[in-house]
Amino acid sequence: MARRPTLTATWDRFVASDPGLLRLTAGVRTVAAIGLALGVLALLGTDVTHMVAGAMAAMVATFAIREKTVRGQALTLALGLPTALVAMTLGALLHSLVVIGDAFFVALIFGAVYSRRFGDRGTALGLIGFQVYFVSLFVNASVDQLPVLFGTLAIAFACSAVARFALVPETPQRVLGRLRDAFRARLAQLVDAQTLLLDAPPGDLDDVLDELRRRTARLHETALMIQGRLEDGTRDDAAAALIQRRVADAEVAAERLGMLLLTARSSERADTLTLHLPGAPVPAPGKLLRAEDESTALLRRDLNALHLMMARPAEANRGTAVAHVRNRLLGYRDEECIPPGTTLAVQDVFRGIGEAARAVLGLRLALDGPQDESDDSPATTRSREEFDAEDVSITSTEKDETPEPSGFQRPTTRAAFQVAVGSSLAIVGGEFLSSQRWYWAVLTCWVVFLNTASTGEIVVKGYRRLLGTVLGVVAGVALAGAVGHHTWLAFVLVLVCVFAMFFTAPLSYALMSFFVTAMLGLLYTLLNTYSLDVLVLRIEETALGAACGIVAAMLVLPVRTDRRTDEQLAAVLERLGDVVEGAVAQLSGGPAVDLLDKARDLDTALDELRAATQPLTHPITPLRERRQTARYLVALLETSAYHARSLAATAELVPYSKRIGADPRLARAARRIDHNIDVLVAHVNETEDTGRVESGASITAMLETDGLGMPAANTVTFRVLRHLQRLDEGITGLARPLGVPVGPRA
Repeated sequence: MARRPTLTATWDRFVASDPGLLRLTAGVRTVAAIGLALGVLALLGTDVTHMVAGAMAAMVATFAIREKTVRGQALTLALGLPTALVAMTLGALLHSLVVIGDAFFVALIFGAVYSRRFGDRGTALGLIGFQVYFVSLFVNASVDQLPVLFGTLAIAFACSAVARFALVPETPQRVLGRLRDAFRARLAQLVDAQTLLLDAPPGDLDDVLDELRRRTARLHETALMIQGRLEDGTRDDAAAALIQRRVADAEVAAERLGMLLLTARSSERADTLTLHLPGAPVPAPGKLLRAEDESTALLRRDLNALHLMMARPAEANRGTAVAHVRNRLLGYRDEECIPPGTTLAVQDVFRGIGEAARAVLGLRLALDGPQDESDDSPATTRSREEFDAEDVSITSTEKDETPEPSGFQRPTTRAAFQVAVGSSLAIVGGEFLSSQRWYWAVLTCWVVFLNTASTGEIVVKGYRRLLGTVLGVVAGVALAGAVGHHTWLAFVLVLVCVFAMFFTAPLSYALMSFFVTAMLGLLYTLLNTYSLDVLVLRIEETALGAACGIVAAMLVLPVRTDRRTDEQLAAVLERLGDVVEGAVAQLSGGPAVDLLDKARDLDTALDELRAATQPLTHPITPLRERRQTARYLVALLETSAYHARSLAATAELVPYSKRIGADPRLARAARRIDHNIDVLVAHVNETEDTGRVESGASITAMLETDGLGMPAANTVTFRVLRHLQRLDEGITGLARPLGVPVGPRA
């Protein structure tokens, strides 16, 4: 089956690489604001120093505001201008008062960090106040310059508003729409990788599995991003719940299809851990699939057809040919349509393709509305009827409000004290290095505390900033030499660096620091203060600021990496227990609850655990065994989260499905899982050390003892049992690296 034109495919790859085009939009909007400010200031005959101040202010006014609604962005921008004017005034007034000025700077830093507790608006205003005060130091602002600087700031904020609301507008609905396109593209990319898995020779299997892991993780990342935008990007709670359910269905179906393919080409059932742990043992190849087999050719054809269904936009997914392909794939949900003469594992793959096609149809209906039904087969009609029944059941639910910590336990309070102490050290040390550019050490100390929660994270971020700064100095030397006295060429290159800085920021902090330092080299050239000594001083101040930040994090209200990871590990286990308990209760005939919200809470906690373990898994970590243990734990939890999501997605269908019925036996089968999760949580929280993780007969064997026999292999109950079995194995597997004893029930 022919693939799409190269240009469209290239754009889809770009959309998938930048979900929602958030990085592209941020870079273009910031460059537009700076370029517009420079153009206006140039027309007014402003000198280069004030043009630099205007460019930096426009950049700050643009990137600091992260609120999702247009009204919220406008209000924060309006409040940001007086905040900037006050910061510039104080910077100019305290310019010559060294001690008082330094004390105020520390107080300002404390307030800017503490204000993060008030949400996006508090964060933005604190950031604007700090950065504009920094701009006043950078351009050596004085009282007699204030009238011109006030005008410059007003122009910068006005240009930022024009760029945000006119040139590069962004609404929650538009962002959500682009995220949905990215999800579709990443879904198609995952199926593409699964097609490669079908034909990969044993020698290439490691590389194919690595790609499959990356694409599965990217799909999951986009699903989480959609989750964060649903509340503001949809018309009501019911629409948000519908999209949430359909995205979850598609994600689970696509990941399950990869597992079924891996099993079909192996000599035994594949371990789910293989798809989540880099370097995990590759299943031994079997003789179940051969390139020349008719069943392999059919799978290849149908995977290509599934890729086509996912990749094509809604307006192109019409016509008799497309309907025929969709009907054929959905037909695999019926046993009589599965090709005869194939093994059970291959039959499971065909069923998985049918379920993935159903998930894609549901996603289309949720995102694009009703579609032409004239060419539907009975299987397609039944799928639509199932979706109609599910849609009626959707109701909005209120999420549980988790009580926030108070006092010094609140992260913003703790970080404010830490960064204030670190900045004080950086000011003192920076003055010894340079009485004029000491503020670079303070800036580094400030940024290493942003979006970090433990000492280890601060160490890693400081290392990355120093690495990017060293490389950026080399680039700055080259760019300064190339620019010479060509002012506008320097400004153009500054804009290029700004775009690259914002485009790469979510991907690599070291890369972002590289472009920041290269940009500073150009700004110093524009201010006629450039020299190699200045850039070397930049490295020294950066190293000093990072060191001061690390020292403050270790001495002032420290949060050790071990403590942080233990807190996040306990949170993940508790969320996992909530999902499993709720799903099993509903699968056993209990009342309906909002399981998808619980599943997304689990995913959010798991993402926070990944961030918390980065210091332990970073290449600079000297403890190799500890690094491997952290990776293994996260992979086991990712595997368990996948099975929990699958259980939740299946349980959501029980109250209104005609094909899936409740099975009371499942509640008894899951008791051991609930007990083992409780034991692990108690051990991690150090509330109990005497508990034991239970082991023994498999979940399926426990069910057989009821005397009712095992369910058929192609039933939903059997699939649920498989997920429960994998969950049981994964949770038991967590006991060994955590040092929890394992044994049969006493």
